[in-house]
Amino acid sequence: MADGCKGKSKWPELVGVEGHVAAVTVEAENPNVKAAIVPEGYGVADDFVCTRVWIGLTKAGYVFEVPIIG
Repeated sequence: MADGCKGKSKWPELVGVEGHVAAVTVEAENPNVKAAIVPEGYGVADDFVCTRVWIGLTKAGYVFEVPIIG
């Protein structure tokens, strides 16, 4: 569904990276998006937004899934 969005749409290389570093990286590599950090166990909105990237973090603060536009 990210086909209509501008710029890079997923960041598999960020799995295992500290959350703040991941957020800065995402926003630097695609200035059209804003990173949204989500602690493990919390839900996210199910609407699709081209300007948002969910970054799921473990309790220790590391990315546990591939950040993608949505």
